[in-house]
Amino acid sequence: MRIVFMGTPEFAVPSLKALIESGYPVAGVFCQPDRPVGRGKKLAVGPVKALALERGIPVFQPERIKRPEGVKMLLDLAPDLVVTAAFGQILSREILDIPPMGTVNVHASLLPRHRGAAPINWCIMMGEKVSGVTTMYTDLGLDTGDMLLKRETPIGEMETAGELSGRLSRLGAELLIETLQKIQDGTCPRTPQDQESASYEGMLSKELGKINWSRPAREIACQVRGLNPWPGAYTAMAGGVLKIWLARALDKQGGAPGEVMATSGKEGLIVACGQGCLEILEMQAPNGKRMSAKAYLLGKPVPVGTVLGE
Repeated sequence: MRIVFMGTPEFAVPSLKALIESGYPVAGVFCQPDRPVGRGKKLAVGPVKALALERGIPVFQPERIKRPEGVKMLLDLAPDLVVTAAFGQILSREILDIPPMGTVNVHASLLPRHRGAAPINWCIMMGEKVSGVTTMYTDLGLDTGDMLLKRETPIGEMETAGELSGRLSRLGAELLIETLQKIQDGTCPRTPQDQESASYEGMLSKELGKINWSRPAREIACQVRGLNPWPGAYTAMAGGVLKIWLARALDKQGGAPGEVMATSGKEGLIVACGQGCLEILEMQAPNGKRMSAKAYLLGKPVPVGTVLGE
């Protein structure tokens, strides 16, 4: 079974590695084009591309794979099956018709819930306790194709989107190999998605990180975890923007939304919310470094009664 793999970020690396180590012939790898990063705007090689080059697999980076040049690249590789994982481009009917065995996608949610580009983040932000991975056949819709296999996992109480992504990427790699084995021996189930149970969430933006202190503390804590590492949750404070990297909800009440209720190296930094309070555990003050809130307060206390977000 001749395979072409399509993926770009770190999430897709375990799936490509699993294909290689399981002995599947990977004829080529498609990634998003290299993008400039940092102050120097140097072109960065993505994680999937780096692995492919290391293993001697040809890499293709069309700006849009559905354009004629991208279609020709795939046609020339003549894959039996295409595997995608966080590729970041929409596949056209012309592309989907090329591999006779279809295109299998590794999606980081329990479909039909959380379709879209950021399922891990939204799952945490919505306060869900369980996540997982679904393998599916890709069709022209956005994560609407028939489901193949699923595997679920509980979300840790303080687990961030970055941490969960790492776990799901490894889980997805295992599930991918199981899926391909079942496809080959003709035992893989194929289940249409229930459209009435489906949900779709959009792409992440920096604006999603702005904290509304009138919301319940538990929702804000989920927002903080779900947007870590990107784009990050933040609020205004004297001197600029306070980034909050980790926090937990407390049942204690009191104070106006955004009001600092406790601030010391012993108690930590506790802020009133619309319901309950938020204990900030890890933060980054304006022009400062990321550190624990207690460590920050030992050197620069924030006065009780300070109102964040104004």
